[in-house]
Amino acid sequence: MQSGMRDEDAQTSGAVSMDVAEIKELPVEDLFRALDAGREGLSDQEAENRLGRYGYNEISEKKTGPFVKFLRSFWGPIPWMIEVAAVLSAVVHHWEDFWIISVLLVLNAVIGFWQEHKADNAIELLKQRLALQARVLRGGRWSQAAARELVPGDVVRVRLGDIIPADVKLIDGDYLLTDESALTGESLPVEKHRSDVAYSGSIARQGEMDGMVVATGMKTFFGKTAGLVEAAHTQSHFQKAVVKIGDYLILVAVVMVAIIFMVALFRHESMLETLQFALILTVAAIPAALPAVLSVTMAVGATNLAKKEAIVSKLVAIEEMAGMDILCSDKTGTITENRLTVGDLEPFDASTDSDLLAAAALASREEDRDPIDTAVIARAGQAEPAASPFKVIAFKPFDPIIKRTEATVEGARGKPFRVSKGAPQAVLALLGDSDRTRMASEVERRVNALASRGYRALGVARTDPAGEWKYIGLIGLFDPPRDDSAETIRTAQSMGIAVKMITGDHAAIAREIAGQVNLGTNILYESSFVDGREDKAEKAVEKADGFAQVFPEHKYRIVELLQRAGHFVGMTGDGVNDAPALKKADVGIAVAGATDAAKSAAAIVLTKPGLSVIIDAIKESRKIFQRMNSYAIYRIAETIRVLLFITLSIIIFNFYPVTAVMIVLLALFNDGPIMAIAFDRVRYSNQPEQWQMRIVLGVATVLGIAGVMFSFFMLYLAQEVLRLPPEMVQSLIFLKLAVAGHLTIFMARTRRPFWSIRPSALLFWTTVSTKLLATLVVVYGIYMAPIGWKLAGFVWAYALVEFVITDPLKLLAYKLVDHTELQCVNRFKCFAHSRSISK
Repeated sequence: MQSGMRDEDAQTSGAVSMDVAEIKELPVEDLFRALDAGREGLSDQEAENRLGRYGYNEISEKKTGPFVKFLRSFWGPIPWMIEVAAVLSAVVHHWEDFWIISVLLVLNAVIGFWQEHKADNAIELLKQRLALQARVLRGGRWSQAAARELVPGDVVRVRLGDIIPADVKLIDGDYLLTDESALTGESLPVEKHRSDVAYSGSIARQGEMDGMVVATGMKTFFGKTAGLVEAAHTQSHFQKAVVKIGDYLILVAVVMVAIIFMVALFRHESMLETLQFALILTVAAIPAALPAVLSVTMAVGATNLAKKEAIVSKLVAIEEMAGMDILCSDKTGTITENRLTVGDLEPFDASTDSDLLAAAALASREEDRDPIDTAVIARAGQAEPAASPFKVIAFKPFDPIIKRTEATVEGARGKPFRVSKGAPQAVLALLGDSDRTRMASEVERRVNALASRGYRALGVARTDPAGEWKYIGLIGLFDPPRDDSAETIRTAQSMGIAVKMITGDHAAIAREIAGQVNLGTNILYESSFVDGREDKAEKAVEKADGFAQVFPEHKYRIVELLQRAGHFVGMTGDGVNDAPALKKADVGIAVAGATDAAKSAAAIVLTKPGLSVIIDAIKESRKIFQRMNSYAIYRIAETIRVLLFITLSIIIFNFYPVTAVMIVLLALFNDGPIMAIAFDRVRYSNQPEQWQMRIVLGVATVLGIAGVMFSFFMLYLAQEVLRLPPEMVQSLIFLKLAVAGHLTIFMARTRRPFWSIRPSALLFWTTVSTKLLATLVVVYGIYMAPIGWKLAGFVWAYALVEFVITDPLKLLAYKLVDHTELQCVNRFKCFAHSRSISK
């Protein structure tokens, strides 16, 4: 028995190890024998056995080990500067500095490693949620299975819009048009027929066929499936703006440090000690936590969205959604329930309701789970049509190009005939010239009548004994709006987002639905914006409330025109032909039930139907923008406050207000609150966000200059009033910088008074605990002169007074910079201008 199993394994393994040319040449029946499989598919037990034998259908990734990742944290410009500072501390025998700088180096590495680990885990979870599914025949039954569980010998069905899950030998069906551009660079689709091999990772653009899996995972011809999740390093416009802030801070730090260095040279101070101090000051001023803050903020946002059934396939989309001001939404399945029911029946000529339903049912296929097919079959089953004598011998699934399905049916006496159902005009085109001319006005009249009642018309035709197509009637399909659509659209509008409905249905249906969900009824046909002058098309699309009888390729044109008018556009889609528009949009959204091709092109994939998920994603993105805006203002203000104060003290008073160790400790104490910003409680804006550098720099400068002035007054009090020795003055200034600096976070996080939005518990207690830790260090003189509890209490009181005085200055700064921003009368033109700058 064991020998037989080994023979079987060898036989199957041999078949799998054949190259593509051999598999293509091998007849289908011979391949079945070679793989020990059949047209009924593998049994569940056999599939499980083969899974253990061949492994999962996935590409093995070369992953970097955690230890190597941790060591990488010590490599780069910022770690190099810290390392050089530590070496210089050892050279000049400042051992306290050496150990504290070493702790800073290790702590930065640990924090960076941990945040990268969390971001990687978040991305891995997103990948799992976006994993490909396949229709597989097991034990004679069709079912959905994870593509990674496919094994050689499985029979799978590939439909329009699917990403082909493995290398498959096509065994049944008319044809398949596949897009292999992602694999070969070939832009034209490749037509496949029976006995051809369709490659893993290519996309089915037309047709439907069954195929047998011949290679999986690393043994596929191209060795790699199309990736659904974009790498996390792709930068959005927003990320680029934040990185520019980082570059600005680095430049400021370098200039200040250069001034200190030149002053030290002029005063003939120790070059090694000055260089050590300069390096430490530069490290403290540089936003070293910026990458970690960005990654953890996006990871937190992606995790929150995943809980709300919105899977982010491109992390940068979370930030891009904050600026989105127009959402182009599909009607079917997003605004409506996508639970079609058959309503009115409109048979033509001598046809009856039963004839109409029977023909429509024969032109449907239940296992495809198409919403229209399901509705038609359900109604036909209730009517009990005489469909049992008929046998479908060939079936062409719905094709978005010809917009209909078609089946070849064997009648009771064995004579074949054809049936078709689809868009009324597409079915009308099947008729002969005389019949088409005779029926055109009648079809249009009845379609309009159905549309005025909110029904979507479905045309049905069949051939007569002479093989001529005859229009036998129209079926009215009704898809009611979702219960929450009207309220969700109202919410979107209150958030400054214009919702535009897109549908392939008749304009009368679009107006009927639009009126029920708080949308306007200015519905345009594609002719209004496809041809003609560009400026007129832009204005027409901007003013429109929706678009009717739109083909997928028209969506791209809509997005293009809106972007040209200066808008950030979100676009929903579900079909293979929606992919270009989803890629073109600033935020492409694949709705629930979308094809694999649409998912791969989209930035966000919804697993729950409806608009409410999109609104949740917009709210989350705006919250993330607020957190990053708070971080930017705080970081710029802190750099000005510390760096400018130290530089001016050295130049004007020839006094170092803090030691190198104190600067390192400040940097250490700042890490905790900075990372906690990613979890802060914020209110999302009711208008689309845009990066306003004038406001950020203006407010941060006011906060920073105010901090410098208060620091100098504290220096005056310490030296001239309290008459403290230089060492205690430095300790006092250190505590003031630590306490007042952390209080700046609470001012920077809101445009309103600091008490208007309660901070998250994590941010509050992290900030308080680090301030208390800094106080203990100063009171008991750890690495510095002790000052006692009385002076520490005085510093706290002074910092709180500074906090209370500076917050109204912040409000005044916002008022002044907002006034200048209001000079831009047309908000969207300003938005377009800022967008072009960010690019």
